[in-house]
Amino acid sequence: MTAIETQADTRRAALATALAMSATGDRQAFRRVYDMTAAKLFGICLRICGERQAAEDVLQEVYLIVWRRAAAYRPERSHPVTWLATIARNRSLDWRRSPRGRAVTPIPDGGGVEAADDAPLADQSLVAAEEGQRLDDCMEQLEDRSRGAIRSAFLDGLTYADVADRTGVPLPTMKSIIRRALIRLRECLHDDA
Repeated sequence: MTAIETQADTRRAALATALAMSATGDRQAFRRVYDMTAAKLFGICLRICGERQAAEDVLQEVYLIVWRRAAAYRPERSHPVTWLATIARNRSLDWRRSPRGRAVTPIPDGGGVEAADDAPLADQSLVAAEEGQRLDDCMEQLEDRSRGAIRSAFLDGLTYADVADRTGVPLPTMKSIIRRALIRLRECLHDDA
């Protein structure tokens, strides 16, 4: 095991422990969760919300959710950063779907806005190495239309309605396409585990 992998494992364990302690109401542990993840989660919120103030507001909501639901985190099911990023993504998408969020034009990539944290974390690199290849293999098994819909909705942060509009497919049809693709991905990932 390399020094980077050891460091990533240590960071992952520290974050998982801090989440578990936060579930018991430990404010210091929750502060550690915040310190270890705020830059990453803010970057997710900013990319999806498209404006700084909204991203800050959403990030605050994200940490309220984490404080209330820390006991729901299961380290055997996912990396702690993955769990937290999912909450941030979902809350940001909820904001985008709201009337306030629909009025905002998303920030284009490289749109002159400084990234909250442009350095990849070691644990992110390790997670990408471990899970990325397996996910890529499963994604390649999907049809082109399903694969494109999944990438747009879950990697580009678009709402299902945005994906449907871009592809010229009715919204209910797009929801079905994405749902079936997610089921196939889950089956594929479970088979490989």
